[in-house]
Amino acid sequence: MSSRNFPEIEKGEIASVNPATGELLRRYEQHSEAEVNSKIELAFSTFRHHRKTSFASRAQMMLRAAETLESRKQELGRTMTREMGKPLRAAVQEAEKCALACRYYAENAERFLVREEAKTNAAQSYVLYQPLGVVLAIMPWNFPFWQVFRFAAPALMAGNAGLLKHASNVPQCALEIEAIFHEAGFAEGLFQTLLLSPERTGRVIADPRVAAVTLTGSVGAGSSVASAAGKQIKKTVLELGGSDPFIVMPTANLEKAVETAVQARVVNNGQSCIAAKRFIVDRSIADGFEKKFVERMRSLRVGDPMDPATDVGPLATPDLLHTLEEQVKQTVAMGARVLIGGKRVNRQGNFFEPTVLSQIPKGSPAFDDELFGPVASLFRADGMADAVRIANDSKFGLGACAWTNDAAERELFITEIESGLAFVNGMVASDPRIPFGGVKQSGYGRELSHHGIREFVNVKTVSIYEVAANRSATE
Repeated sequence: MSSRNFPEIEKGEIASVNPATGELLRRYEQHSEAEVNSKIELAFSTFRHHRKTSFASRAQMMLRAAETLESRKQELGRTMTREMGKPLRAAVQEAEKCALACRYYAENAERFLVREEAKTNAAQSYVLYQPLGVVLAIMPWNFPFWQVFRFAAPALMAGNAGLLKHASNVPQCALEIEAIFHEAGFAEGLFQTLLLSPERTGRVIADPRVAAVTLTGSVGAGSSVASAAGKQIKKTVLELGGSDPFIVMPTANLEKAVETAVQARVVNNGQSCIAAKRFIVDRSIADGFEKKFVERMRSLRVGDPMDPATDVGPLATPDLLHTLEEQVKQTVAMGARVLIGGKRVNRQGNFFEPTVLSQIPKGSPAFDDELFGPVASLFRADGMADAVRIANDSKFGLGACAWTNDAAERELFITEIESGLAFVNGMVASDPRIPFGGVKQSGYGRELSHHGIREFVNVKTVSIYEVAANRSATE
């Protein structure tokens, strides 16, 4: 499905297209099988040297990568915005956040992976954390730098090598990231971009020189990659979709909750796995929340993502725009009510109106699936227990937040919500200092914090026993 005046892009083709204008920025040739094989071999051979380097030397290079991200953040931000449409100020902030992750792991990796002593019946027992080898990262377009750096910074600091198979619509971002690590001093083969269609990724997963795979993407992509890796008995980490609940109770600060709710729904043009998507409000305050929420959504400015005044830019591709439009149409046809928006914007580019739906029937796309775009779904609940029930009635379990100043409600939410992240009176966000990941069909494994860096290491147990030597053998 193509947008008005957009170039035709074949499935699997690697190309940069500005989603706000339809301008074809550049097409890229895929790497040949020989080139892919050469890159894997280079990664494997480079890893065998890199694994023996000191944490201090790795940290120096990682800090240089951070400095590059900070000094070039405006330029890198424009690259992100041109390729996938996020507002420029958000893209600049993304570059800054990547630098934060680089600094965090440069400063903490050695401590996270230090040898751990253990007490057993042996004379000496301890645990070593050793790198696994070449890790393949299959990454999405929505946070084209951050998703990569939150994998790459801990992986390289742990002594691994990285291969990046990025989304086919953000090749410029992928190549920029490779250049940043190379310029920072990491050996040429230590972090490489593979320009491949998704259909060719299976061969890379199956290659015996590739030790593990990490993927951020859809449930379908996660299932496919996990199956392929499972056949090879290779470790995987999956961060998949989300339909995050945003619960609001009567004791909440309503103004702050509404303000944050709008921000949480349209962050990254609504294209975030941890964007709040289902707003579950106590019935006693639902009318007031709905009125304020709709008013704020109506006030959002949709337009050129390069314009500092823009709140919501385009969706990343024509296919995404078409899918979101069909999900909304199907939900409305099944009985949902449109409070605002509900359709694509009549202009060049992949723009969709900020939309609020209510009276959403079970079984509809807005109830069951992830809506990737500026579309909010409103639900009404009879107290916190009912709100948690509605929130858990989902195949996803990535993030969740609740707005309440009642201690009992807070504890009920934290204890009973089925999610990898639970935030109270604040917007769900990733942070290098805390683990990130989900449950159910939102995936498994964790990124970030010490948990993230330990996903792709061999946790090696060592026990040494003292046994007297055989005298006759030594005389």
